Amino acid sequence: MLFLKWRTVARVILILVGFIAIGLWLLRLTYPMPYRDTIFDQARINQLDPYLVLAVIRVESKFNPAAESKKGALGLMQVMPETAEWIARQTGIPFTPEMLLDPHYNISIGIWYLNDLRREFGNNWTLVVAAYNGGRGNVRQWLDDGRWDGRLETATAIPYRETRSFTLKVARTYRVYRMLYAYTLQPGVL
Repeated sequence: MLFLKWRTVARVILILVGFIAIGLWLLRLTYPMPYRDTIFDQARINQLDPYLVLAVIRVESKFNPAAESKKGALGLMQVMPETAEWIARQTGIPFTPEMLLDPHYNISIGIWYLNDLRREFGNNWTLVVAAYNGGRGNVRQWLDDGRWDGRLETATAIPYRETRSFTLKVARTYRVYRMLYAYTLQPGVL
């Protein structure tokens, strides 16, 4: 009789494991990793967490390399042509707005910009993400005025609704990417 109970328990465990595996598979479909090699290579070169980059791309464009915002931001990482032109001058690489529609170019430009923001904001990833969306000057002003203290826990105080929403979405998405792919218990950047 005890053997039958253990067989039942074993079946239930197998069924639960199957459901978990299917759930993870479905989550990975929802949180994909296209352009993985480019993202991981450029993130390594620029000392960034690739899962943060994946989160930014997913929130910005849902991995659509032809994405264009109402304001004119282009490509996977939704880089403004003026920003990309400035980055091209800083790095000595060629630039035309059409180049932002090339996924590999767009990723390299976007990651360089994230790294530049990281240097400016001293590895405060919440500030980096907010500045990526709302502009470094605006974030500096919010900090100087005391309207926001730069912490994720107080991100609801970000004055621009779009930037507030973007920052919180990137943080949530980043956590999902780390859970699904990083296989680590170490704390992430957000």
